[in-house]
Formats: sequence, C-alpha cells, structure tokens
Amino acid sequence: MDDSQLSELPLFAGLSRRQLAKILPHTRVVEIGSGDHLVREGDFAYEFFVIKRGRAAVIAGGKHVADLGPGDFLGEIGLVREGGRTASVIAMGPVQVLVIDADGFRRMSRSMPTVAAQINAAIEERLTRDRLFGLRRG
Repeated sequence: MDDSQLSELPLFAGLSRRQLAKILPHTRVVEIGSGDHLVREGDFAYEFFVIKRGRAAVIAGGKHVADLGPGDFLGEIGLVREGGRTASVIAMGPVQVLVIDADGFRRMSRSMPTVAAQINAAIEERLTRDRLFGLRRG
C-alpha cells in the first residue's frame, strides 16, 4: 500500500502526503474470507479497520445493527475507550481491509484533527444507534 491508495479512502482523502506518510508505517492490508469475523464482541481492541472492498455485518448483543461497505471504518470505540469490542463484525463475502495498529491510530487521532473529528462523530452516532437498539455499552 502507498499514500495514493491510502488517500483514496474517504477517511484520509483530505490529508497531505506528509500526514499520509505518518500513517503508512502503521498500516497493512488484510483479506478476510466470507463469514469470517473481523472483530468479535467483547474481545480486547488493538486495531482499527477501514473497509477497502466488500461488505460486513455489524452484530451487537445478538442483533444485526448495521452493514458496512467500502470506505466505512470500525474498531474505533474499543481503541478510544481502551476496552472490549462493542460488536462483532462479520464479512458478508470476501472483504479487504486496511488495518491500523493501536499506536498508529492514537498518533493519527492526536495529530490529525480532521480525521479525529470524523472518528468522534462516528463514535457518537454508533453509541446513539446502540441505545436505539436497546444495547448497553460501557
């Protein structure tokens, strides 16, 4: 993966080459098979994911709460709260994800306010969705 591929993802589209270069060493691309878990509810969070290709289902408290596709990201709540995963995410076919390790995620969140704002907005939206579905999250 290079910085031009990284900038194709909506979360990173507005970043400079210098900013992208800071994120790149903390990333890797992973292929996930159909039906495989990207993350499991309750597991400790140590990575952040951005879906490059494919679709995944979000299951929380045994309920289907959302579908994710290219450009969507996940794993931020557990990293920000330094706790367990709030939902399971299961591939609905082959999925390719960009994985960012916890250290890279924290550096990105601190030094890139635009990205941090998008991530924080997603956290609020997802926690609101969880409340609407009657799910309790730490």
